[in-house]
Amino acid sequence: QVELVESGGGLVQAGGSLRLSCAASGSIFSPNTMGWHRQKPGKQRELVATMSNRGNTNYADSVKGRFTISRDNAKNTVYLQMNSLKPEDTAAYYCRYIPVSGNEYWGQGTQVTVSS
Repeated sequence: QVELVESGGGLVQAGGSLRLSCAASGSIFSPNTMGWHRQKPGKQRELVATMSNRGNTNYADSVKGRFTISRDNAKNTVYLQMNSLKPEDTAAYYCRYIPVSGNEYWGQGTQVTVSS
């Protein structure tokens, strides 16, 4: 079992910044990928950014140049630095842990609201 605990969401004005954190605990194995997805009201969950424990990253086109994903492998923690936030970034943000084999896990989600 793996537990993912997210933090850092909140309310921010357009153009502002937030930093999300997700700490994983439990049966963590390498190699693995951790990342962030988001879900807007009435929409399907979508990928925001992922990062392997070897440093390979993948970003949604909509956040490239504004969001940066990073990891501290020693702490099994992944971060998402979100700059130049837009109202359309408003969503529930979910952390995801993906091992090479075995089950993937999701966090409970943290709300990000960007006001115009």
